[in-house]
Amino acid sequence: MSTPTNATSGPRVVERPEQPYAGITGRVTMTTMNEIADRMPGVFGWLAERGIAPAGAPFFRYHVIDMERELEVEVGVPVASPVDDDGPIRAGVLPAGKYVTLTHVGHPDRLIEVTAKLLEWAADRDLAFDVEKSERGDRWGSRLEIWHTNPAEEPDPSKWETELAFRLA
Repeated sequence: MSTPTNATSGPRVVERPEQPYAGITGRVTMTTMNEIADRMPGVFGWLAERGIAPAGAPFFRYHVIDMERELEVEVGVPVASPVDDDGPIRAGVLPAGKYVTLTHVGHPDRLIEVTAKLLEWAADRDLAFDVEKSERGDRWGSRLEIWHTNPAEEPDPSKWETELAFRLA
């Protein structure tokens, strides 16, 4: 199978260490994703108020996915050491483990297609993800979209770099 279109690196399995982060979780639909995305500046502001520097690129963490109904999504920012919960900001830890990753360069509206190709690549290799069925949808142990491009610095979405990282079982 070929590498997904616009991807700068084909799917591969990598080992990722545990990573503490600060984030905000919300329930959205595919048409209201902006509601959780719009919370990202609040996480950065909260960190800045406390003098805590980000330790990596911001991300979306998909906890529960039901594309037809509702998604439970968290916007997060990696930090060097754990933080305390404070208001809507929650401390979290991305679990260590093996992840299938893929870096996509291009408009975010292509991510559904790129994700499908990543899932197909893994299935072709009999790789099982850290996911289980639940009443609300597929519950993921760690499924990430890591946003390596700051839209304020690069306004052209066709140049945005997004890394998908899905933890294996």
